[in-house]
Amino acid sequence: MKALYDKIRSSLSARLSIWVVSFTALIFLAALGYMFIESRQAVRREAMRRAGQVLDNTVLRVNGILDDVTIAADNLDWLVYRNMDNSEAMFDLTRNLLLNNPDVSGCSISFEPDFFKERGQYFSAYAYRKDGSVLTEQEGSDRYQYFYMDWYLLPKLLNQPCWTEPYLDIDVEQDWSGLVTSYCKPLTTLDGTYAGSLSVDVSLSWLSEMISKVKPYENSYSVMIGRGGAYLVHPDTTKLLRQTIFTETLESPKPEISELGHAMLRGESGMRQIRIDGKDNYVFFEPVTETGWSVAIVCPERDIFGSFNRLRRIILGIVVAGLLLMFFFCFRVVSHGLDPLRRLVRQTHLISTGRFDESLPATTRMDEIGQLTRSFGEMQTSLVSYIAELTASTANRERIQGELRIAREIQMAMVPRVFPPFPERHDLDLYAAMTPAKEVGGDLYDYFLLNEKLYFCIGDVSGKGIPGSLLMAVSRNLFRVVARPGITPARIARQINETVSAENEQMMFMTMFIGRIDLKTGRMDYCNCGHNPPVLIEDGKPRFLDLKPNTPLGVCEDWVFEDEHIADVRGLPMLFYTDGLNEAENLTHAQFGNDRLLEVLGQSPFVSAQETVERLVHAVTAFVDGAEASDDLTLLCIKIKPL
Repeated sequence: MKALYDKIRSSLSARLSIWVVSFTALIFLAALGYMFIESRQAVRREAMRRAGQVLDNTVLRVNGILDDVTIAADNLDWLVYRNMDNSEAMFDLTRNLLLNNPDVSGCSISFEPDFFKERGQYFSAYAYRKDGSVLTEQEGSDRYQYFYMDWYLLPKLLNQPCWTEPYLDIDVEQDWSGLVTSYCKPLTTLDGTYAGSLSVDVSLSWLSEMISKVKPYENSYSVMIGRGGAYLVHPDTTKLLRQTIFTETLESPKPEISELGHAMLRGESGMRQIRIDGKDNYVFFEPVTETGWSVAIVCPERDIFGSFNRLRRIILGIVVAGLLLMFFFCFRVVSHGLDPLRRLVRQTHLISTGRFDESLPATTRMDEIGQLTRSFGEMQTSLVSYIAELTASTANRERIQGELRIAREIQMAMVPRVFPPFPERHDLDLYAAMTPAKEVGGDLYDYFLLNEKLYFCIGDVSGKGIPGSLLMAVSRNLFRVVARPGITPARIARQINETVSAENEQMMFMTMFIGRIDLKTGRMDYCNCGHNPPVLIEDGKPRFLDLKPNTPLGVCEDWVFEDEHIADVRGLPMLFYTDGLNEAENLTHAQFGNDRLLEVLGQSPFVSAQETVERLVHAVTAFVDGAEASDDLTLLCIKIKPL
């Protein structure tokens, strides 16, 4: 691997080819990445539209069937009252209802004990379907005391029509006839006495078959739950009425499924992304308003994005193959074009050993290589005089010092220096000061208002002088670019960190405190990146803010920064500073220290941000007593005044 790396470093052809292919790959990846993201979103939107439409149609069909049952029962109601004195007519009424309503599986008109004296204690005229025919019978008996059944008791207790929860129905021969639900209406006499109930049954096995056939995708399936969460429709029929949507959450917590179940029970509609049996799924759900049930369609993610994923793999394969071919041809073309340059390299190597009379290869080329060859020839004749002139270059040092002074002025102009910064804001008291230790420094601070929020930062670059000032300028501009509405301090820190960490061969890093204060509520969100803790003054007593230190910017590209916040900082003066304050040294190398910092702040009440900063600068100046500054000194004081 090292041999390959050394060969690439020594070959301009290889490096140029790699750069060309890399830049092309970057463009392709950016374009394809954007296309894939947008395409995936389009597929997702189409899936939501498609599944939502199917679900709406399914719920409409279910509601339509239930409405038909309700209408049939309402139409039968007046006939029952009309024939209340004729028990035999009840059998004809129930039978005719089934003949006229193919969606109905059964119907019963049941009366209170001894309502018809000639019929005895039990009388329930029941019609049901069997083997394609409609049969009737009197279903009440000591073995089947119907007045204790939900379909009889609910309308009696509620005194209004209602739908029952699904239950397992039993026919006269004690055979299971499947899941049914009943629409029940109370029957009363003219004087208001409860007479019995009218119950119309719908088979859920037929309803389940209709719902289960709805498949927007090949492996999709549907479920329906009742008001208590029990499964009424499920591809695994062993779960019907025996398990609820919350059953599998009992063994191990599954917040996503629990949240979905509660949303369905609340009668909500929508979509959730849930992992079921180790696979990602999209679940679309909608309530059945008549009954309080809820229907859901489960669509596996692999079905929704299957075609998209296959197309993505094919396109990426074509791009990779194309880039490899491009590298091969680019390398051949560049290598052939650089042959004259290689000969020039060999000759100039001899010249570099002191053999200034060594002749360069003759060339008639007019391109850059020919120009370079002629330039080297001219260099041979001027090299001696150039060495002499080099001595005179020392006179330019003074000019360089002047340029550094200009650089200092430019650097100082990059940070805000007009105070008060926002004269129209009477609720904001802010002041800052920065003193570089050398001509240019590595400290920075910045702030600006955006949508009634104050964004601010203070930082300290490792190292001083020109390198520190360059990183300071880059970081300050990054802060201005990244900070925008909705971006938290932690996200600002992450994006600055990624930019600073990239190609950071000098291993420079920077501590920074990034904050955002909502001027309306006083809430301060902040992220500390290895910086000194700020000082808060509460009731005249200064204290350091407890915070997570995190790591400085530029140290670890993948570091996950965390936000913190204070609910309300209104009325609390805050001091932000760099270590040029607490680590300032006097002639005996003693440091100013954190204790002296708190002592100076606590000596007198807070007057203003400017007075606080100037008092600290004066205290540090008096402490160092003429000793050379060892670090840049930057102070930023903020107080949000309650309106």
